[in-house]
Amino acid sequence: MSTTVKHDGLFCELFWGTTRNEVWSFGPEQERVLAAQDEKTALPLYGFTLPEEPFLLAERTEQGYRVFVPPAARVERSRRGDAFRPVPDAELQRTGERTWVELTRDDLLRLREGELALHITYSVAGKREAAVRLRDLGWVAMGAALFLSLPVGFLFAGPSPEKMAESNARALQAAREREQAERKRLGVDTPARPISPDAQQPDAGVKTLPANLGVH
Repeated sequence: MSTTVKHDGLFCELFWGTTRNEVWSFGPEQERVLAAQDEKTALPLYGFTLPEEPFLLAERTEQGYRVFVPPAARVERSRRGDAFRPVPDAELQRTGERTWVELTRDDLLRLREGELALHITYSVAGKREAAVRLRDLGWVAMGAALFLSLPVGFLFAGPSPEKMAESNARALQAAREREQAERKRLGVDTPARPISPDAQQPDAGVKTLPANLGVH
């Protein structure tokens, strides 16, 4: 199965110093990403100065995404894993009072305000399109048929009730033979010998002592 991955989503990470506190991922179907200091917003962005709430942080374009910069934030860029560098003013675009920068597929943007830093880049978990060919479907069908045939084959190839009863009888007979051999080894298989009348000791009976004989 051949799969084509389109990096159409948007991925955001919020750092406090060097500690990552929050992570958000937005799919390609979400054309506008709104931020506010509110948990009910798609992107709760505490600590940043926002001119209004909700604040339009990013929106999709035909080329990709444009990211709007909060007025008190500094914007930096890391391209292809390089160190972060401030984005030159010549690359900043303005629409009215809004400042924005184009996010390319090689970019990692960082918006900084105080100790907070918001990283924005394309998401690698974007929309996936699978081109499934007929040959792939054939392999899937063969695997499913083999998987389903295993329990059916076991039912037909398994032992019959007569063979199972015969096997149980042999197991019981072997258990009895082992028990008899163990009883013989311990000497408990010999029946007890009866006591003959001659071997019995006569009863001494009851003797009457004279009246003048004391017992101490």
